[in-house]
Amino acid sequence: MTDNHNFLLNLSVLYRNIQKYFDHVLAPYEIGSGQVIILMVINENTGITMQEVSTICEIDKGTCTKSVNRLIEQEYVQVRQDEKDRRIKRLYTTDRAEDIINHLYEYRNACRSRLAYDNDFSVFEALLENICDNSRNRLNREEEISSIRIGSFSPLTLNGYPGHISACVHTAGCPWKCPFCNHRSFVYIPEDAQYVDPDEILSYLKKRKGILDGVVITGGEPLMQKDLKPFLKKIHRYGYQIRLETSGCRPQLLMEYCEAGLIDQVSMDIKNRPEKYGKTAGMDTHTFSLSGVQESIRYLKNCSIPFEFTTTVVKDYHSVEDLIAIAEWIGPVDHYVLQQFEHSDDIVNPLLQGYTEKQMEEMLMEVRKIIPSASLRKAGR
Repeated sequence: MTDNHNFLLNLSVLYRNIQKYFDHVLAPYEIGSGQVIILMVINENTGITMQEVSTICEIDKGTCTKSVNRLIEQEYVQVRQDEKDRRIKRLYTTDRAEDIINHLYEYRNACRSRLAYDNDFSVFEALLENICDNSRNRLNREEEISSIRIGSFSPLTLNGYPGHISACVHTAGCPWKCPFCNHRSFVYIPEDAQYVDPDEILSYLKKRKGILDGVVITGGEPLMQKDLKPFLKKIHRYGYQIRLETSGCRPQLLMEYCEAGLIDQVSMDIKNRPEKYGKTAGMDTHTFSLSGVQESIRYLKNCSIPFEFTTTVVKDYHSVEDLIAIAEWIGPVDHYVLQQFEHSDDIVNPLLQGYTEKQMEEMLMEVRKIIPSASLRKAGR
């Protein structure tokens, strides 16, 4: 036989022998080689959700659910409802799991030691991590991100994602023409538009792991982007929490990405009361359809993803009566934010006016009669 290096054969031999090793040592516990990884993830991330397990382990939702349910049946894992949001189910290891978890770590470490015999394993592991990144980012064409249009990138924001130190991605393009939008160049794309390379953003995020912990995806309208889903996947694989800011105009995509565990928080902009929605969005009021917005509202109010509704309050488009009507329409909700309007150099209509901080606080008091937890986000914050 010709002595050729066989890349695929070597991968196959490595995979099969590791699987055989774990199947043998784990047989007394009736745990498979795939389940042990999931059990360790749950043990190291107390209260993790099924979606988060799926994301960390990089397996599809169906496979993850099947494996976790098997661990539940074996009484290694238990499910509890979130104390604040009963729609969210969290996973915890049981006393039975605690009795064996140290043995599982010992088996894992023994496997590593045997594979490392007569080798500089630290070099191999560093190389393996880079190869795995290449497999994610370059091997599968369904994860191509070349067509995503990113108008700008902010490497650091302290208030874009509450509770997180984040970066912010602004996608370019929007189906609506809100007159108060502060990103005209993302609505009316100029001929000489230049875009940020998504691979450069991913490279930056990879280097900032442990310093940053969140990424805000905003626009424009992010859900218009063809390659948004693989882009979100890549960000999630680096361990970042993702906040999506959207108009809710693409409810099917919103649901798809949320159900896939790619979105950790949603901020949906409520333009105005239903009767004034088309005009406030800068659209033809005779042809504008509110159905997508209504579907997105219904979905968010019934899913387990944390969310907020926001309204940017513009004197030319909103009265206190309008805000009361919005609150009655979307309520009851835990998080409704009135945003004070402010100008930018790139605003669609520079003639628009906002309310003073005092006027905003007065309107907030009226809205709180319907949604007591409503809050105010002041200009510049």
